[in-house]
Amino acid sequence: MIKGSLTKAEMKLSEKLWQVNWTMIFLILAVAVIGFGMLYSAAKGSMDPWASRQMTRFALGIIMMFAIALTDIRVWMRYAYLIYAVGILLLGAVEITGVVGMGAQRWLDFGFVRIQPSEFMKIALILALARHFHAMSMEEVARPIYLLIPIFLVIAPVALVFRQPDLGTAVMLVVGAGAMFFIAGVRIWKFVVVAIVGLASIPVAWNFLHAYQRKRILTFLNPESDPLGAGYHILQSKIALGSGSLFGKGFINGSQSHLEFLPERHTDFVFTMLAEEFGLVGGVLVLCLYAFLLIYGLAISLKSRNHFGRLLAMGLTTNLFLYVFANIAMVMGVIPVVGVPLPLISYGGTAMLSVLIGFGLVMNVYIHRDVRIGRYWSEGAT
Repeated sequence: MIKGSLTKAEMKLSEKLWQVNWTMIFLILAVAVIGFGMLYSAAKGSMDPWASRQMTRFALGIIMMFAIALTDIRVWMRYAYLIYAVGILLLGAVEITGVVGMGAQRWLDFGFVRIQPSEFMKIALILALARHFHAMSMEEVARPIYLLIPIFLVIAPVALVFRQPDLGTAVMLVVGAGAMFFIAGVRIWKFVVVAIVGLASIPVAWNFLHAYQRKRILTFLNPESDPLGAGYHILQSKIALGSGSLFGKGFINGSQSHLEFLPERHTDFVFTMLAEEFGLVGGVLVLCLYAFLLIYGLAISLKSRNHFGRLLAMGLTTNLFLYVFANIAMVMGVIPVVGVPLPLISYGGTAMLSVLIGFGLVMNVYIHRDVRIGRYWSEGAT
C-alpha cells in the first residue's frame, strides 16, 4: 500500500508538470528538429511533402506524450493486457483487410488515417510483459513453467507480423522481448539454450523466408554480387557515407541523395543523407543525442521504486536502442537491410507516434517514480 496523504499519483496536474523531465523533452525536440531539417533537404529544399506532415504528426505526438506521462502509472498497469489485446486484434485485421504497400500487407486504412499496427505492438508487448513480470516473484521467474505465458505473449504478435511479411519488425520484437526477459531476471543459461536451438533451426527457417528476404541476406554477405539489383541500396549508402568525409558537403548539397542515387532517403536511409551532408561530425552529434536519451531512460528506470516502472522504462529504452542500432548498422552494411526507421528522424506517422508514446510512458515512470505498487494493480490503486 502507498503511505502518506499525498502520493505522486495523486498530485495535481500543475505539480505533475513540475515533475516532467524537461531535459529529456529538450533532447527529443533536438532530434526531431534534425529530422525536420533532413526531410526538408530530402525534398530538395521544400517543406512538402514530408517535412510539413512530419511536423504536424510530431505536434500531435507531443500532446499524446504529455497526456500519457501525466496519467497515473497504475492505469497503464491495469490496462496493459487490454492494450496488448487491441494490438493483437489490429494485427489480425491487417491479415484480413490490410492495405498492401511495397509488396507487404502492413497497414490498416481507416479513410482519414492509415496506421501500421506493428509499430504500436512494440509498445503494447513491452507493457504486457512489464505487467506480467511485475506480478511474478524471482522464484517463479527462475522456473521455466512460469515463462510459458510470457513466451506466448511474444509468439502471437511475432507470428502475425512475420506473415505480413515483415521480417525486420518480427526480429526486433523477439530481440526486444528477449531483453525484457533478461531484465526480469531470467537466467543466462536459458538464453544460451534458446540461441543453440535457434542456430540449429536456421536451415529449416531458411525455407520459410520469402525469396526477397533470402536475397537480402545473401546480398548482405556479398553486396557486389548484384550491384544494380539487390545490392544497389547498400552500395549507394556506403558511397554516400564515405563521400561525406569529416564535415560533409553541406545542407541540401548531398550529390548521392539529390541526384536520386540513394533510394528511400526520407525513410530508412535518412541517416546516410545526414552523414553525406554533415559528415562524420553531424553523424556523431546525432548519435550523442540518442546516447543522452538512452542514458536518461536507463537512469529513470533505476530511480523507479516500483518493479513495473523499472521494467517498463528499461524495456522501452532498450527498444529505442535496438531501433537506433539496427537502422544505423543497416545503412553502414553491418547487418542486412531490414527496413527499420530511425526514431524521430525517418518519415512516418505511425513510427513517430509510437516513439513519442514510448517516451510518454518513460516520463510517466519518472513522474510516478516514488509510487509503490503491489504485485497486482488493485493493491494500492486509487
